[in-house]
Amino acid sequence: MEDLQSSLTCQGLTVTALKGKGRCLYTTKGFSPGDVIISQEPYVSVPNNSSIDSRCEVCFTSGKLKKCSACHVVRYCGSTCQISDWKLHRLECHALSALNLDRRKSLTPSIRLMVKLYLRRKLQNDKIIPTTTTDNYNLVEALVSHIADINEKQLVLYAQMANLVNLIIKWPDINIKEVSENFSKLACNAHTICDGELRPLGTGLYPVVSIINHRFDMMCCFSCLPNSVLVFEGRMAVVRAVQCIPKGSEVLISYIDSAGSTMARQKALREQYFFTCTCPYCTKVNQFDDVRESAVLEGYRCKDDGCSGFLLRDTDDKGFVCQECGLLRSKEDIVRIASELKLMADKAAMSLSKGCYVEAQSIYKMVEKLQINLCHPFSVNLMRTRENLLKIFVELKDWQEAIVYCKLTIPVYLRVYPPFHPLLGLQYYTWGKLEWFLGNTEDAVKALTKAVDVLRVTHGINTPFMMNLLTMLEEARAEASYKFSSKDDSRQLMPYV
Repeated sequence: MEDLQSSLTCQGLTVTALKGKGRCLYTTKGFSPGDVIISQEPYVSVPNNSSIDSRCEVCFTSGKLKKCSACHVVRYCGSTCQISDWKLHRLECHALSALNLDRRKSLTPSIRLMVKLYLRRKLQNDKIIPTTTTDNYNLVEALVSHIADINEKQLVLYAQMANLVNLIIKWPDINIKEVSENFSKLACNAHTICDGELRPLGTGLYPVVSIINHRFDMMCCFSCLPNSVLVFEGRMAVVRAVQCIPKGSEVLISYIDSAGSTMARQKALREQYFFTCTCPYCTKVNQFDDVRESAVLEGYRCKDDGCSGFLLRDTDDKGFVCQECGLLRSKEDIVRIASELKLMADKAAMSLSKGCYVEAQSIYKMVEKLQINLCHPFSVNLMRTRENLLKIFVELKDWQEAIVYCKLTIPVYLRVYPPFHPLLGLQYYTWGKLEWFLGNTEDAVKALTKAVDVLRVTHGINTPFMMNLLTMLEEARAEASYKFSSKDDSRQLMPYV
């Protein structure tokens, strides 16, 4: 840990152990919005390969890939990635090739990640792969597993997965209990690797990022109001500041999507990360402002279409009363619509999962209609439905309808996400692209400018995604300028009457 501390000091950081909090990451210098605080390549990673979407084992790109001729599991985009991965894959290939074809096809990313974890440890122990202060198995050992907090059903599942790893590796001295605990560590510490548009590409384990941001009670390094954000550049995890962080401050990131009520966020954190957040955003639970916001984001709308009030349960439990106009909405009315809504939503999700986009958009529109009748206009559930409709219309190349739903989501995004949040920036980006496709250049410039204002902080400016976005904005500005000058010229040429 001393070597890690020395390495972090060079980056303006330090790991501090606080009583009752565990390890926390603190700054030893100031960081400005957009500054990289820390970055790390994964100790191990695997792409999310499937029958319809395969990716290179190393760089996670898709396209023309070639399978390993021996194991038929791993794919590469070319010789460069294959050679760079050979020391590790040589051992994995030997183990996978010994399995029957059906078992090879059924390997999950979690199983492969664990197999690669032990193979990489062996290669480092044998001095075949070098170790560094930020790339060694000791950092994995230091991760918190929360094994004592896991229920019996999950423990049994981890034991079964550990036995499968043992069948693949076939080492006589492998510790099944240790493998089970490592699966628990993966559940708490592994990250979903995403591209610039936050589309999932694979899974990776980042020991330095994880050891800093995961602790026994985790109250220190998590926040629903973070001062930094975790994104990925290829496979590399990058933590950037999203606000000014003075020297001596704690680095805070968010582990979950912050859209939702305090109760919903707390529930998600307890179930996956086994702690209760005590950030300022969460300590307001059950206070009036928090109750009101929860009722807006996850509650019901007033019966009066002209009223924007929020509803709370009445004292007689007969229904919900609007806190603005006083109208009562009966429990029977809400239950009736909610029951119909659940059936319709399940049907819509099924159609979407099958790729039946025309059918899915028709059903989701019915879901939206029910939600408009039931939910507050700023409802997160209504927002999610409109996100699905946006994706469907993009798939159907119906850009006009896609713009409508993209613009409907943005007011809710502005309410539930901080000003510099990747999802907000990407929604502006989607809006801008759609406007440009339809030739609405001025609107495209407005939306893309808003996207750049956010994403240059969260993503930096030197990634391929951001360079493409900046190029798109410049082209849109040039086109808008040309259209404006053409209109001006045509006015000057108009004859006087």
